[in-house]
Amino acid sequence: MRIIPAIDIIEGQCVRLSQGDYQSKKVYANDPLELAKELEGAGIKYLHLVDLDGAKAGHPMNLQTLERITAKTNLIVDFGGGLRKENQVQDAFNAGANQITGGSIAVKDPQQFYDWIRLFGEEKIILGADARDQKIATDGWLQSSNLNLLDFLAAYQDQGVQYAICTDIEKDGMLAGPAFSLYQEILNKTSLKLIASGGITSIDDLKNLQDLGCEGAIIGKALYEGRITLKQLSNLC
Repeated sequence: MRIIPAIDIIEGQCVRLSQGDYQSKKVYANDPLELAKELEGAGIKYLHLVDLDGAKAGHPMNLQTLERITAKTNLIVDFGGGLRKENQVQDAFNAGANQITGGSIAVKDPQQFYDWIRLFGEEKIILGADARDQKIATDGWLQSSNLNLLDFLAAYQDQGVQYAICTDIEKDGMLAGPAFSLYQEILNKTSLKLIASGGITSIDDLKNLQDLGCEGAIIGKALYEGRITLKQLSNLC
């Protein structure tokens, strides 16, 4: 299982939110590049970079940060936040992203998302499937939809999606453990390469997600709050 630390960006700073609430913002570092270098120095290979400004605005706003990180480190980066158009996705790849994550676009313009899969390749496109009470949320989790999470995942798997990041929003940033039962249900009902996100608090959580069969696990607040140390992650990696 891949261990994937997250760097979420608002106004150029590394932040974490709780349950997607922008008012709960807590700043952990002023320079995303320095944090990325620290992660790489600990043996981390992957990074989940989220443009929260872009998610809220509906278009990417931190591509320069992506480019700085990919130019100055060897981290394998997936980038998301505000991607709505083909040229924006191309710009993200040009800035060094290895994969991009599309969430809101997959809800609001499925045909566009299908086109991305066919144009850029199944290995390059991650479906962002973040839900509250198993209903998909969009626009930086500020908006809710009536789409059922499992139906949403199954429909996109039928269209060629291989990777999906799934966050139970109620778990995100709460340091209360991941949504194990939800992930087990997804893995039972689909063959997606599932990347778990939200609520990871301990090394045991990571081991349990691996035992479930998750392809990756995104870790955020637990790392920045010291619940999981870089040394522990380094040993896992």
